[in-house]
Amino acid sequence: MKKRIVQIILAGAFIAAPLFMFAQPNPGGNGNGTPVGGDPIGGGGGTAPIGGGIVLLLSMATGYGMKKVFDARNKVE
Repeated sequence: MKKRIVQIILAGAFIAAPLFMFAQPNPGGNGNGTPVGGDPIGGGGGTAPIGGGIVLLLSMATGYGMKKVFDARNKVE
């Protein structure tokens, strides 16, 4: 019974999936020629600041690695 319910849910998902994959139509432009929603924040063109995120990621990874080493040494003793 449980296997049959799973099969019905999967079949429904495969049938309904294409309905969600259609892209939204292009909204065009504003009357004054500017893009819809305005210009990108920060000027666009790949100007996102990622330096702080990389430092945070590396510090968290270092802390996690240090914890694993600490736990491994305490387990041996």
